[in-house]
Amino acid sequence: MSKEELEQETLENQEEQKEKNEVSTEEAQAEAEAVANEFDLLQAELAELKDKYARVHADFDNIKKRLEREKYTAVEYANEKFAKDMIPVMDSLQMALASAKADMAAEELLAKLKEGIELTLKQFTTSLEKHGVTMVPHDAPFDPNIHNAVQSVESDTVESGQIVQTFQTGYKYKERPLREAMVVVAN
Repeated sequence: MSKEELEQETLENQEEQKEKNEVSTEEAQAEAEAVANEFDLLQAELAELKDKYARVHADFDNIKKRLEREKYTAVEYANEKFAKDMIPVMDSLQMALASAKADMAAEELLAKLKEGIELTLKQFTTSLEKHGVTMVPHDAPFDPNIHNAVQSVESDTVESGQIVQTFQTGYKYKERPLREAMVVVAN
């Protein structure tokens, strides 16, 4: 190979290399632009997700606060129905007191007061039962969960373990005792 051919080949190689460098520079620029575009898209998506997160978090906090307020309100006014059901009982007791001031014969007044008290007691018992408060049964066998034996007596008429007498009525709310019945039990 001659010197001229060698120089010609070197020039061709340099031109080829120059073209490759230009192509690789263009490719690098295109790739850099693509990465920059993808980065911008990812940043926009991140900003959108951060916004959604902030909104969901705020909604969650608002719901939590609202539920807390509703819980306190429910607890505060839990006995409202019960109180409303007791108002007629109060009305009946006030009418009984008002009738005691009426001009009547003593026997007639006593009979009317007795009838009024019986009706008021029935009304009161019905209102309590409506809300799950019931009397502990007196005619059932002795149950230490709902009865308190304050005394035991010998009895020929009643079996051992049966309630002979009740000193104080017991009450339970649904199945939970509110107050044990004070009873006398047969031996």
